[in-house]
Amino acid sequence: MRLLYTIWCATYFVALYLILFPFQFVFLQRDAWKPIAHKINYIWGMLFFIGVGIRVRVDRRFRPDPKKTYVFCANHFSYLDIAAMGVIVKNYYAFVGKSDVKHIPLLGYMFAKLHVQVDRDQPNSRAYSLAKSIRTLASGRSIMIFPEGGIRAPEPPQMVPFKDGAFTMAIQQQVPIVPVSLLNNYQILPDKSPVRFHWHTLRAVIHPPIETTGMTPDDVGRLKEETYKIINDELMKEKKVAA
Repeated sequence: MRLLYTIWCATYFVALYLILFPFQFVFLQRDAWKPIAHKINYIWGMLFFIGVGIRVRVDRRFRPDPKKTYVFCANHFSYLDIAAMGVIVKNYYAFVGKSDVKHIPLLGYMFAKLHVQVDRDQPNSRAYSLAKSIRTLASGRSIMIFPEGGIRAPEPPQMVPFKDGAFTMAIQQQVPIVPVSLLNNYQILPDKSPVRFHWHTLRAVIHPPIETTGMTPDDVGRLKEETYKIINDELMKEKKVAA
């Protein structure tokens, strides 16, 4: 049954995108229209979770102002995290992620047009992606990033140390960091072989923002540690409840 459920999730995910892509393609052609293309991604995510019977339950301890700019930082244990953030965070943002996505037909085209790519094989890619992210924030658009730098945790829900990029850009542009705890995506879609979907209610927490006004590059380490602690404390609390 789990295999059949996984096949249904994958088939439905692709079929939905094929239906929505022609509309998205149109709105990707002009920068002024791209917020609509981003909204189509939100619709895609919502329809996906409804269609596969996964409820999305978000503890919104903070409701981001759609007219303000933020750096959203979340833990990353599952490939489902990307789709989850698409429905959890309703602001118009650019996702900072691996350039490997660009090789996926249609989805890669959308990613290249809407988001910020990081090519880990290119030595200057991180500097380029940081510069592009800073320009994105300067334009008034938020950034969404997984500061662990990918799915790297050996045993969720324990995170690995965060990288500096998210905190450097937030301080440089003096925009708040919004921590997000993704509590159980790794249980719904574990990063294991063979790939299998499991039915659970998707749960997440949007934490109050950490203001960066007045911070300097010397504060990157402190900001990084504070963000890590907020997300990690919630994950550990959830772990104790589950035990």
